[in-house]
Amino acid sequence: MVTHVRAEEQGDERGALLAFIEEQRGGVRRSLLGLTEEQAASRPSASELSLSGLLKHVAEVEQSWIARAKGEQPAVRRDESNWHECFVLADGETVASQLAYWEKVAAETEAFLSSVPSLDDTFALPPDPWFPPEGRVSMRWLALHLIRETARHAGHADIIRESLDGKTAFELVAMEQGSTWG
Repeated sequence: MVTHVRAEEQGDERGALLAFIEEQRGGVRRSLLGLTEEQAASRPSASELSLSGLLKHVAEVEQSWIARAKGEQPAVRRDESNWHECFVLADGETVASQLAYWEKVAAETEAFLSSVPSLDDTFALPPDPWFPPEGRVSMRWLALHLIRETARHAGHADIIRESLDGKTAFELVAMEQGSTWG
């Protein structure tokens, strides 16, 4: 991604982790700038991924991990039977509604990770078959996982957007800032 994450205050590990999560969120959000709902839902490659589907997925995944860390159930329970549904907007969902939802999720993530006593604190992984039995992970692992997950999909979003209209990450940052690259 072409943005710069400012250095954290000395010793502010949480601030650094949260800044990197937000940087990657920005990459996904920027990929949707100026697109219609139809363009955002289109799949211009051999992949089944669309920009609106990626948006829904990253918001849902972030919410589910924070819920788990809080000891709560995710808002939507996914398994092999419905996993594909987290990549497609449905039932009146729009890019705008998903962006608003993700903004709310992001605020909850930041408040939660800022409030935990220690990034070394752990929580139990769910009893899903893809996790180790009785596995636990730290809040630091959670933040790093959210960075990885969001960055991976921000990269997908870059490729999809460029396939749609040729706009690159540099041009999208310029659009967001209201300037042009000269």
